[in-house]
Amino acid sequence: MASKKYLFLAGLFSLLVTSTAFGQDNSTYTGGSYDYMDTAYVPSSRMDQQSSFLNTQSAYPAKPRDMWELGLSAGYHFIIGDLPGLPGFGGGISLRKSLGHVFSVRAEYVGSFDYGQGYKPLASRFGPWGAGEVPNYRAESHSLSVDALATLNNIGFYRANPKVDVYALLGYSLMSVDVDVDALDGNGNPYNYSSVNFGGKRSDIRKAIKDIRDNDYEQNAPSQGNRVPIGRMKDNQLLRHGMDLGAGIAFRLSKRVNLAVEQKFTLPFDDYVDGYTSQPYDETKDLFSYSNLRLNFNLGNSSKRTEPLWWMNPLDYAYSELNNPRHMKLPTPVLPDADGDGVTDQFDQDPNTPAGVPVDVHGKPLDTDGDGVPDYKDKQLITPTYCQPVDADGVGQCPDPECCKNMKAAVCDLGVLPSITFSGRSVKVGNDQQAMLADVANRMRQSPDCKVVVTGHAEASKASEQLSWDRVNAVITYLTEKEGISGDRFIFQYSGVPGDNHTVDLRTASDADQGPNMVPPPHPNLRRSK
Repeated sequence: MASKKYLFLAGLFSLLVTSTAFGQDNSTYTGGSYDYMDTAYVPSSRMDQQSSFLNTQSAYPAKPRDMWELGLSAGYHFIIGDLPGLPGFGGGISLRKSLGHVFSVRAEYVGSFDYGQGYKPLASRFGPWGAGEVPNYRAESHSLSVDALATLNNIGFYRANPKVDVYALLGYSLMSVDVDVDALDGNGNPYNYSSVNFGGKRSDIRKAIKDIRDNDYEQNAPSQGNRVPIGRMKDNQLLRHGMDLGAGIAFRLSKRVNLAVEQKFTLPFDDYVDGYTSQPYDETKDLFSYSNLRLNFNLGNSSKRTEPLWWMNPLDYAYSELNNPRHMKLPTPVLPDADGDGVTDQFDQDPNTPAGVPVDVHGKPLDTDGDGVPDYKDKQLITPTYCQPVDADGVGQCPDPECCKNMKAAVCDLGVLPSITFSGRSVKVGNDQQAMLADVANRMRQSPDCKVVVTGHAEASKASEQLSWDRVNAVITYLTEKEGISGDRFIFQYSGVPGDNHTVDLRTASDADQGPNMVPPPHPNLRRSK
Protein backbone atom coordinates (compact mmCIF):
# COMPACT_ATOMS: atom_id res chain seq x y z
CA MET A 1 0.00 0.00 0.00
CA ALA A 2 1.01 3.62 -0.39
CA SER A 3 1.75 4.11 3.33
CA LYS A 4 4.59 1.60 3.48
CA LYS A 5 6.20 3.06 0.36
CA TYR A 6 6.29 6.44 2.04
CA LEU A 7 7.75 4.98 5.23
CA PHE A 8 10.41 3.15 3.22
CA LEU A 9 11.45 6.30 1.35
CA ALA A 10 11.39 8.36 4.53
CA GLY A 11 13.74 5.92 6.25
CA LEU A 12 16.23 5.96 3.37
CA PHE A 13 16.08 9.74 3.13
CA SER A 14 16.78 10.15 6.87
CA LEU A 15 19.74 7.83 6.63
CA LEU A 16 21.10 9.66 3.60
CA VAL A 17 20.91 13.02 5.39
CA THR A 18 22.72 11.61 8.40
CA SER A 19 25.38 9.99 6.21
CA THR A 20 26.05 13.28 4.45
CA ALA A 21 26.53 15.04 7.75
CA PHE A 22 29.13 12.59 9.02
CA GLY A 23 30.69 11.31 5.79
CA GLN A 24 33.11 14.20 5.34
CA ASP A 25 35.53 13.74 8.20
CA ASN A 26 38.74 15.77 7.96
CA SER A 27 40.32 14.18 11.00
CA THR A 28 44.06 13.58 11.07
CA TYR A 29 43.69 10.31 13.00
CA THR A 30 46.33 7.79 11.94
CA GLY A 31 45.77 5.03 14.49
CA GLY A 32 44.69 2.50 11.85
CA SER A 33 47.99 2.68 10.01
CA TYR A 34 50.55 -0.11 10.14
CA ASP A 35 54.10 -0.60 8.97
CA TYR A 36 53.62 -1.91 5.44
CA MET A 37 57.19 -3.29 5.48
CA ASP A 38 56.57 -5.42 8.58
CA THR A 39 56.12 -9.06 7.57
CA ALA A 40 54.47 -9.91 10.92
CA TYR A 41 51.16 -8.69 9.46
CA VAL A 42 51.44 -10.77 6.29
CA PRO A 43 50.10 -14.36 6.12
CA SER A 44 52.31 -17.07 4.65
CA SER A 45 50.02 -17.36 1.61
CA ARG A 46 50.94 -13.81 0.59
CA MET A 47 54.58 -13.81 1.70
CA ASP A 48 55.89 -14.24 -1.87
CA GLN A 49 54.27 -10.97 -2.87
CA GLN A 50 55.64 -9.22 0.25
CA SER A 51 59.15 -10.52 -0.45
CA SER A 52 58.93 -9.29 -4.02
CA PHE A 53 57.83 -5.90 -2.70
CA LEU A 54 60.64 -5.69 -0.13
CA ASN A 55 63.17 -6.57 -2.84
CA THR A 56 61.78 -3.71 -4.98
CA GLN A 57 60.68 -6.19 -7.64
CA SER A 58 57.04 -5.24 -7.14
CA ALA A 59 55.41 -1.90 -6.36
CA TYR A 60 52.59 -3.42 -4.30
CA PRO A 61 52.86 -4.67 -0.71
CA ALA A 62 50.85 -7.73 0.29
CA LYS A 63 47.45 -7.26 1.89
CA PRO A 64 47.86 -7.58 5.68
CA ARG A 65 45.91 -9.76 8.04
CA ASP A 66 43.16 -7.77 9.68
CA MET A 67 40.83 -8.36 12.59
CA TRP A 68 37.34 -9.82 12.59
CA GLU A 69 34.48 -7.71 13.93
CA LEU A 70 31.99 -9.13 16.42
CA GLY A 71 28.80 -7.08 16.66
CA LEU A 72 25.89 -6.96 19.11
CA SER A 73 22.76 -5.13 17.97
CA ALA A 74 19.42 -4.11 19.44
CA GLY A 75 16.73 -1.73 18.34
CA TYR A 76 13.33 -0.89 16.94
CA HIS A 77 11.88 -3.67 14.78
CA PHE A 78 8.56 -3.53 12.97
CA ILE A 79 6.74 -4.76 9.88
CA ILE A 80 5.74 -2.40 7.08
CA GLY A 81 2.62 -4.11 5.73
CA ASP A 82 -1.12 -3.83 5.23
CA LEU A 83 -1.81 -3.33 8.95
CA PRO A 84 -0.26 -0.40 10.83
CA GLY A 85 2.76 -1.62 12.75
CA LEU A 86 3.22 -1.12 16.46
CA PRO A 87 6.61 -0.76 18.16
CA GLY A 88 8.51 -4.03 18.33
CA PHE A 89 11.95 -5.11 19.44
CA GLY A 90 14.82 -6.88 17.76
CA GLY A 91 18.27 -8.02 18.81
CA GLY A 92 21.11 -9.86 17.14
CA ILE A 93 24.73 -10.93 16.91
CA SER A 94 27.01 -10.69 13.86
CA LEU A 95 30.49 -11.50 12.60
CA ARG A 96 32.10 -9.36 9.90
CA LYS A 97 35.30 -9.80 7.86
CA SER A 98 36.86 -7.54 5.26
CA LEU A 99 37.48 -8.60 1.67
CA GLY A 100 39.47 -5.45 1.02
CA HIS A 101 39.45 -1.77 2.01
CA VAL A 102 35.96 -1.22 0.55
CA PHE A 103 34.05 -4.51 0.61
CA SER A 104 33.36 -6.81 3.55
CA VAL A 105 30.97 -9.66 4.32
CA ARG A 106 28.85 -10.07 7.46
CA ALA A 107 26.90 -13.04 8.82
CA GLU A 108 24.17 -12.12 11.29
CA TYR A 109 21.38 -13.59 13.38
CA VAL A 110 18.44 -11.34 14.36
CA GLY A 111 15.46 -12.31 16.48
CA SER A 112 12.44 -10.02 16.84
CA PHE A 113 8.91 -9.51 18.10
CA ASP A 114 6.61 -7.41 15.90
CA TYR A 115 3.04 -6.25 16.47
CA GLY A 116 0.30 -4.70 14.37
CA GLN A 117 -3.21 -3.37 14.90
CA GLY A 118 -5.84 -2.30 12.38
CA TYR A 119 -8.06 0.73 12.91
CA LYS A 120 -10.93 -0.06 10.58
CA PRO A 121 -13.59 -2.82 10.86
CA LEU A 122 -13.67 -5.42 8.08
CA ALA A 123 -16.50 -5.24 5.53
CA SER A 124 -16.45 -9.03 5.07
CA ARG A 125 -14.90 -12.09 6.61
CA PHE A 126 -11.14 -12.59 6.28
CA GLY A 127 -9.46 -15.53 7.94
CA PRO A 128 -10.50 -15.71 11.60
CA TRP A 129 -12.20 -12.31 11.55
CA GLY A 130 -15.81 -11.70 10.63
CA ALA A 131 -17.39 -8.57 9.27
CA GLY A 132 -17.09 -5.69 11.75
CA GLU A 133 -14.04 -7.10 13.46
CA VAL A 134 -10.61 -5.51 13.44
CA PRO A 135 -7.51 -7.55 12.39
CA ASN A 136 -4.26 -7.65 14.41
CA TYR A 137 -1.13 -9.78 14.72
CA ARG A 138 1.96 -10.69 16.64
CA ALA A 139 4.98 -12.00 14.68
CA GLU A 140 7.98 -13.73 16.21
CA SER A 141 10.81 -13.98 13.68
CA HIS A 142 14.26 -15.53 13.49
CA SER A 143 16.55 -14.44 10.65
CA LEU A 144 19.94 -15.63 9.40
CA SER A 145 21.51 -13.32 6.85
CA VAL A 146 24.69 -12.97 4.81
CA ASP A 147 25.27 -9.39 3.69
CA ALA A 148 27.88 -7.67 1.57
CA LEU A 149 28.90 -4.28 2.98
CA ALA A 150 30.56 -1.48 1.01
CA THR A 151 32.38 1.29 2.87
CA LEU A 152 31.76 4.60 1.13
CA ASN A 153 34.16 7.06 2.73
CA ASN A 154 37.52 5.53 3.70
CA ILE A 155 39.28 6.54 0.46
CA GLY A 156 40.48 10.07 1.28
CA PHE A 157 42.79 12.16 -0.87
CA TYR A 158 43.03 15.03 1.62
CA ARG A 159 42.79 13.34 5.04
CA ALA A 160 44.18 10.38 6.95
CA ASN A 161 42.32 7.29 8.14
CA PRO A 162 38.62 7.82 8.89
CA LYS A 163 37.04 8.02 12.32
CA VAL A 164 33.60 7.47 10.80
CA ASP A 165 32.64 4.51 8.59
CA VAL A 166 29.69 5.14 6.28
CA TYR A 167 28.52 1.95 4.58
CA ALA A 168 25.73 0.40 2.52
CA LEU A 169 24.68 -3.24 2.58
CA LEU A 170 22.99 -5.75 0.29
CA GLY A 171 22.37 -9.40 1.06
CA TYR A 172 20.19 -12.48 1.57
CA SER A 173 18.17 -13.65 4.57
CA LEU A 174 16.59 -16.96 5.51
CA MET A 175 13.75 -16.46 8.02
CA SER A 176 11.25 -18.36 10.09
CA VAL A 177 8.23 -16.29 11.12
CA ASP A 178 5.56 -17.28 13.65
CA VAL A 179 2.49 -15.06 12.99
CA ASP A 180 -0.47 -15.29 15.37
CA VAL A 181 -3.68 -13.27 15.75
CA ASP A 182 -5.97 -12.37 18.65
CA ALA A 183 -9.51 -12.89 17.26
CA LEU A 184 -11.36 -14.48 20.22
CA ASP A 185 -12.03 -13.40 23.78
CA GLY A 186 -11.47 -15.55 26.84
CA ASN A 187 -14.72 -17.41 26.22
CA GLY A 188 -13.79 -18.33 22.68
CA ASN A 189 -16.15 -15.80 21.13
CA PRO A 190 -15.29 -13.16 18.53
CA TYR A 191 -14.63 -9.73 19.94
CA ASN A 192 -17.47 -7.23 19.75
CA TYR A 193 -16.24 -3.84 18.55
CA SER A 194 -19.65 -2.18 18.28
CA SER A 195 -18.78 0.22 21.11
CA VAL A 196 -15.76 1.63 19.26
CA ASN A 197 -16.17 4.94 17.46
CA PHE A 198 -14.18 4.26 14.32
CA GLY A 199 -14.76 7.82 13.13
CA GLY A 200 -12.75 9.35 15.98
CA LYS A 201 -9.08 9.93 16.50
CA ARG A 202 -6.72 7.03 15.92
CA SER A 203 -5.41 7.28 19.47
CA ASP A 204 -8.95 6.98 20.84
CA ILE A 205 -9.69 4.02 18.53
CA ARG A 206 -6.48 2.30 19.61
CA LYS A 207 -7.29 2.77 23.31
CA ALA A 208 -10.83 1.47 22.86
CA ILE A 209 -9.62 -1.64 21.01
CA LYS A 210 -6.91 -2.24 23.60
CA ASP A 211 -9.53 -2.20 26.35
CA ILE A 212 -11.55 -4.89 24.55
CA ARG A 213 -8.80 -7.35 23.59
CA ASP A 214 -7.01 -9.79 25.93
CA ASN A 215 -3.82 -10.08 23.74
CA ASP A 216 -3.89 -13.86 23.91
CA TYR A 217 -3.05 -14.40 20.20
CA GLU A 218 -4.67 -17.78 20.20
CA GLN A 219 -4.81 -18.55 16.46
CA ASN A 220 -2.53 -18.88 13.49
CA ALA A 221 -2.68 -16.00 11.06
CA PRO A 222 -3.76 -16.60 7.46
CA SER A 223 -0.87 -17.35 5.15
CA GLN A 224 0.28 -18.37 1.73
CA GLY A 225 2.84 -21.12 1.18
CA ASN A 226 4.40 -23.62 3.49
CA ARG A 227 4.25 -23.87 7.23
CA VAL A 228 6.33 -26.21 9.36
CA PRO A 229 5.48 -27.77 12.73
CA ILE A 230 7.75 -25.44 14.71
CA GLY A 231 6.70 -22.65 17.02
CA ARG A 232 4.23 -21.81 19.74
CA MET A 233 1.38 -23.54 17.92
CA LYS A 234 1.30 -26.52 15.55
CA ASP A 235 2.00 -25.77 11.87
CA ASN A 236 2.54 -22.14 12.73
CA GLN A 237 5.99 -21.35 11.34
CA LEU A 238 6.48 -19.64 7.97
CA LEU A 239 9.81 -20.30 6.23
CA ARG A 240 10.74 -17.46 3.95
CA HIS A 241 13.82 -16.05 2.22
CA GLY A 242 14.33 -12.42 1.36
CA MET A 243 16.63 -9.67 0.18
CA ASP A 244 18.41 -7.30 2.57
CA LEU A 245 19.34 -3.72 1.91
CA GLY A 246 20.32 -0.84 4.15
CA ALA A 247 23.01 1.52 5.33
CA GLY A 248 24.79 2.51 8.51
CA ILE A 249 27.29 4.76 10.21
CA ALA A 250 29.95 3.52 12.62
CA PHE A 251 31.94 5.76 14.96
CA ARG A 252 35.40 4.57 15.99
CA LEU A 253 35.82 4.77 19.77
CA SER A 254 39.18 3.00 20.01
CA LYS A 255 41.31 0.48 18.17
CA ARG A 256 39.04 -2.26 19.49
CA VAL A 257 35.55 -0.76 19.77
CA ASN A 258 33.16 1.17 17.55
CA LEU A 259 29.53 2.21 17.89
CA ALA A 260 27.20 2.09 14.88
CA VAL A 261 23.69 3.17 13.92
CA GLU A 262 22.13 1.09 11.14
CA GLN A 263 18.90 0.90 9.19
CA LYS A 264 18.22 -2.48 7.60
CA PHE A 265 15.24 -3.56 5.49
CA THR A 266 14.42 -7.19 4.68
CA LEU A 267 11.99 -7.99 1.85
CA PRO A 268 10.54 -11.53 2.33
CA PHE A 269 8.47 -11.41 -0.91
CA ASP A 270 5.30 -12.26 1.06
CA ASP A 271 2.14 -10.24 1.76
CA TYR A 272 1.09 -12.33 4.78
CA VAL A 273 3.97 -11.59 7.17
CA ASP A 274 1.55 -9.32 9.05
CA GLY A 275 -1.21 -11.97 8.85
CA TYR A 276 -3.38 -9.90 6.55
CA THR A 277 -3.65 -8.75 2.94
CA SER A 278 -5.67 -5.81 1.70
CA GLN A 279 -9.04 -6.52 0.17
CA PRO A 280 -9.36 -6.75 -2.72
CA TYR A 281 -6.00 -8.55 -2.84
CA ASP A 282 -3.04 -6.48 -4.11
CA GLU A 283 0.51 -7.36 -5.12
CA THR A 284 2.28 -5.21 -2.53
CA LYS A 285 4.63 -7.26 -0.33
CA ASP A 286 5.39 -6.74 3.34
CA LEU A 287 8.88 -5.95 4.61
CA PHE A 288 10.79 -5.87 7.90
CA SER A 289 12.42 -2.68 9.21
CA TYR A 290 15.24 -2.91 11.76
CA SER A 291 16.57 0.39 13.12
CA ASN A 292 19.31 -0.63 15.50
CA LEU A 293 22.24 0.46 17.59
CA ARG A 294 25.33 -1.74 17.25
CA LEU A 295 28.32 -2.20 19.54
CA ASN A 296 31.18 -3.76 17.59
CA PHE A 297 34.43 -5.31 18.85
CA ASN A 298 37.58 -6.07 16.84
CA LEU A 299 38.91 -9.59 17.49
CA GLY A 300 42.53 -10.63 16.97
CA ASN A 301 46.16 -10.15 18.03
CA SER A 302 47.10 -6.53 17.34
CA SER A 303 50.78 -7.48 16.86
CA LYS A 304 49.81 -9.74 13.94
CA ARG A 305 46.61 -8.16 12.64
CA THR A 306 45.70 -4.65 11.68
CA GLU A 307 42.35 -3.09 12.41
CA PRO A 308 39.62 -4.07 9.93
CA LEU A 309 40.61 -2.68 6.54
CA TRP A 310 37.50 -0.52 6.22
CA TRP A 311 38.98 1.65 8.99
CA MET A 312 42.11 2.28 6.90
CA ASN A 313 42.61 4.71 4.03
CA PRO A 314 44.09 2.60 1.18
CA LEU A 315 46.10 5.66 0.10
CA ASP A 316 47.88 5.79 3.46
CA TYR A 317 50.77 3.63 2.21
CA ALA A 318 51.35 5.73 -0.91
CA TYR A 319 51.15 9.09 0.88
CA SER A 320 53.42 7.88 3.72
CA GLU A 321 56.04 6.77 1.22
CA LEU A 322 55.88 10.08 -0.65
CA ASN A 323 56.22 12.07 2.56
CA ASN A 324 58.99 9.93 4.08
CA PRO A 325 60.52 7.59 1.47
CA ARG A 326 61.77 4.36 3.00
CA HIS A 327 61.33 1.90 0.20
CA MET A 328 61.07 3.50 -3.21
CA LYS A 329 64.19 3.71 -5.35
CA LEU A 330 65.27 7.34 -5.75
CA PRO A 331 67.51 8.05 -8.76
CA THR A 332 70.77 9.93 -8.28
CA PRO A 333 70.09 13.55 -9.23
CA VAL A 334 71.84 14.61 -12.43
CA LEU A 335 72.40 18.37 -12.62
CA PRO A 336 73.47 19.98 -15.91
CA ASP A 337 77.01 21.38 -16.19
CA ALA A 338 77.44 22.58 -19.77
CA ASP A 339 81.13 23.61 -19.52
CA GLY A 340 82.17 20.67 -17.32
CA ASP A 341 83.93 22.83 -14.73
CA GLY A 342 82.26 21.08 -11.77
CA VAL A 343 79.83 23.93 -11.01
CA THR A 344 76.24 23.25 -12.12
CA ASP A 345 74.64 25.65 -14.57
CA GLN A 346 72.18 26.78 -11.91
CA PHE A 347 75.03 28.38 -9.93
CA ASP A 348 77.64 28.93 -12.67
CA GLN A 349 78.29 32.65 -13.20
CA ASP A 350 80.46 31.88 -16.24
CA PRO A 351 78.81 28.89 -18.00
CA ASN A 352 81.28 29.00 -20.94
CA THR A 353 84.59 28.43 -19.15
CA PRO A 354 87.14 26.69 -21.49
CA ALA A 355 87.85 23.06 -20.69
CA GLY A 356 90.52 22.47 -18.04
CA VAL A 357 90.52 26.02 -16.68
CA PRO A 358 90.47 26.12 -12.83
CA VAL A 359 87.41 27.95 -11.46
CA ASP A 360 86.19 29.22 -8.10
CA VAL A 361 82.97 28.13 -6.36
CA HIS A 362 80.96 30.45 -8.62
CA GLY A 363 82.32 28.87 -11.81
CA LYS A 364 84.46 31.89 -12.69
CA PRO A 365 88.09 31.34 -13.84
CA LEU A 366 90.68 31.88 -11.09
CA ASP A 367 92.42 35.26 -10.93
CA THR A 368 95.21 34.85 -8.38
CA ASP A 369 96.48 38.44 -8.32
CA GLY A 370 93.02 39.99 -8.69
CA ASP A 371 94.06 42.17 -11.64
CA GLY A 372 90.88 41.35 -13.64
CA VAL A 373 92.66 39.03 -16.09
CA PRO A 374 91.98 35.31 -15.41
CA ASP A 375 95.05 33.15 -14.78
CA TYR A 376 94.71 31.22 -18.05
CA LYS A 377 95.13 34.53 -19.97
CA ASP A 378 97.49 36.29 -17.53
CA LYS A 379 101.09 36.52 -18.79
CA GLN A 380 102.16 38.00 -15.45
CA LEU A 381 100.49 35.69 -12.96
CA ILE A 382 101.45 37.72 -9.88
CA THR A 383 101.21 41.48 -10.41
CA PRO A 384 101.75 43.70 -7.33
CA THR A 385 98.88 46.01 -6.56
CA TYR A 386 101.07 49.10 -7.05
CA CYS A 387 101.74 47.94 -10.62
CA GLN A 388 98.06 47.80 -11.50
CA PRO A 389 95.99 48.44 -13.60
CA VAL A 390 97.32 45.95 -16.12
CA ASP A 391 97.07 45.54 -19.86
CA ALA A 392 94.99 42.87 -21.68
CA ASP A 393 97.72 40.30 -21.05
CA GLY A 394 97.75 40.96 -17.32
CA VAL A 395 101.13 42.74 -17.36
CA GLY A 396 101.39 45.68 -14.93
CA GLN A 397 103.16 49.02 -15.17
CA CYS A 398 105.86 49.50 -12.53
CA PRO A 399 107.76 52.81 -13.05
CA ASP A 400 110.90 53.46 -11.06
CA PRO A 401 110.59 55.87 -8.13
CA GLU A 402 111.59 59.48 -8.93
CA CYS A 403 114.48 59.24 -6.55
CA CYS A 404 115.92 56.25 -8.40
CA LYS A 405 115.44 57.08 -12.06
CA ASN A 406 119.03 58.29 -12.47
CA MET A 407 120.64 55.68 -10.30
CA LYS A 408 122.51 52.71 -11.56
CA ALA A 409 120.37 49.71 -12.14
CA ALA A 410 120.55 47.06 -9.50
CA VAL A 411 122.78 44.17 -10.20
CA CYS A 412 120.25 41.72 -8.82
CA ASP A 413 116.93 41.10 -10.52
CA LEU A 414 114.52 38.61 -8.98
CA GLY A 415 111.79 39.70 -11.35
CA VAL A 416 108.48 41.16 -10.31
CA LEU A 417 107.71 40.00 -6.81
CA PRO A 418 104.17 39.71 -5.47
CA SER A 419 102.19 41.72 -2.98
CA ILE A 420 100.89 39.79 0.01
CA THR A 421 97.28 40.68 0.86
CA PHE A 422 95.78 40.46 4.36
CA SER A 423 92.04 40.52 5.12
CA GLY A 424 90.50 42.80 7.73
CA ARG A 425 92.93 43.32 10.61
CA SER A 426 94.49 39.87 10.30
CA VAL A 427 98.26 39.35 10.39
CA LYS A 428 98.12 35.67 9.41
CA VAL A 429 99.66 34.56 6.11
CA GLY A 430 96.94 32.65 4.23
CA ASN A 431 97.32 29.52 2.10
CA ASP A 432 97.29 31.42 -1.20
CA GLN A 433 99.87 33.91 0.12
CA GLN A 434 102.06 31.05 1.35
CA ALA A 435 102.22 29.74 -2.23
CA MET A 436 103.37 33.18 -3.43
CA LEU A 437 106.05 33.37 -0.73
CA ALA A 438 107.27 29.89 -1.65
CA ASP A 439 107.88 31.22 -5.19
CA VAL A 440 109.77 34.23 -3.76
CA ALA A 441 111.93 31.95 -1.62
CA ASN A 442 112.77 29.78 -4.65
CA ARG A 443 113.90 32.84 -6.61
CA MET A 444 116.05 34.01 -3.69
CA ARG A 445 117.72 30.61 -3.46
CA GLN A 446 118.63 30.88 -7.15
CA SER A 447 120.07 34.39 -6.58
CA PRO A 448 121.82 34.13 -3.21
CA ASP A 449 123.32 37.63 -3.46
CA CYS A 450 120.02 39.44 -3.82
CA LYS A 451 118.11 41.06 -1.01
CA VAL A 452 114.39 41.79 -0.84
CA VAL A 453 112.72 44.95 0.46
CA VAL A 454 109.57 44.07 2.43
CA THR A 455 107.34 47.16 2.63
CA GLY A 456 104.19 47.75 4.61
CA HIS A 457 101.86 50.74 4.39
CA ALA A 458 100.35 52.61 7.32
CA GLU A 459 98.05 55.48 8.01
CA ALA A 460 98.90 58.23 10.44
CA SER A 461 97.81 56.35 13.57
CA LYS A 462 99.52 54.21 16.16
CA ALA A 463 97.24 51.22 15.52
CA SER A 464 97.84 51.40 11.75
CA GLU A 465 101.61 51.66 12.18
CA GLN A 466 101.70 48.69 14.53
CA LEU A 467 99.44 46.63 12.21
CA SER A 468 101.75 47.39 9.24
CA TRP A 469 104.80 46.34 11.32
CA ASP A 470 103.05 43.09 12.37
CA ARG A 471 102.30 42.19 8.77
CA VAL A 472 105.85 42.91 7.51
CA ASN A 473 107.15 40.87 10.43
CA ALA A 474 104.78 38.00 9.58
CA VAL A 475 106.05 37.88 5.96
CA ILE A 476 109.74 37.94 6.93
CA THR A 477 109.18 35.41 9.73
CA TYR A 478 107.45 33.02 7.31
CA LEU A 479 110.29 33.27 4.75
CA THR A 480 112.97 32.72 7.39
CA GLU A 481 111.30 30.05 9.55
CA LYS A 482 109.25 28.15 6.93
CA GLU A 483 111.33 28.62 3.79
CA GLY A 484 114.82 28.79 5.40
CA ILE A 485 115.89 32.17 3.93
CA SER A 486 118.46 34.04 6.01
CA GLY A 487 117.01 37.01 7.86
CA ASP A 488 119.85 39.35 6.81
CA ARG A 489 118.56 39.22 3.20
CA PHE A 490 115.54 41.39 4.00
CA ILE A 491 115.09 45.12 4.46
CA PHE A 492 112.28 45.87 6.94
CA GLN A 493 110.01 48.84 6.00
CA TYR A 494 106.65 49.26 7.70
CA SER A 495 105.73 52.94 7.08
CA GLY A 496 106.46 55.99 5.05
CA VAL A 497 105.72 54.47 1.64
CA PRO A 498 102.30 55.16 0.06
CA GLY A 499 100.27 52.10 -0.80
CA ASP A 500 97.41 49.78 0.09
CA ASN A 501 97.16 49.38 3.87
CA HIS A 502 96.03 45.72 3.42
CA THR A 503 99.11 44.65 1.46
CA VAL A 504 102.81 44.04 2.05
CA ASP A 505 104.85 44.59 -1.13
CA LEU A 506 108.03 42.74 -2.00
CA ARG A 507 110.67 43.92 -4.48
CA THR A 508 114.32 43.27 -5.29
CA ALA A 509 116.64 45.54 -3.28
CA SER A 510 118.91 47.86 -5.27
CA ASP A 511 122.29 49.17 -4.19
CA ALA A 512 120.57 52.30 -2.97
CA ASP A 513 118.25 50.38 -0.64
CA GLN A 514 119.68 50.39 2.84
CA GLY A 515 118.01 49.50 6.09
CA PRO A 516 117.85 46.98 8.88
CA ASN A 517 116.40 43.52 8.49
CA MET A 518 114.51 43.97 11.75
CA VAL A 519 113.23 47.01 13.62
CA PRO A 520 111.55 47.06 17.03
CA PRO A 521 107.76 47.36 17.09
CA PRO A 522 106.68 51.00 17.26
CA HIS A 523 103.84 50.35 19.70
CA PRO A 524 104.36 46.95 21.38
CA ASN A 525 101.24 47.22 23.46
CA LEU A 526 99.16 47.13 20.24
CA ARG A 527 100.80 44.08 18.71
CA ARG A 528 98.58 41.42 17.08
CA SER A 529 99.30 37.72 16.68
CA LYS A 530 96.36 36.62 14.50
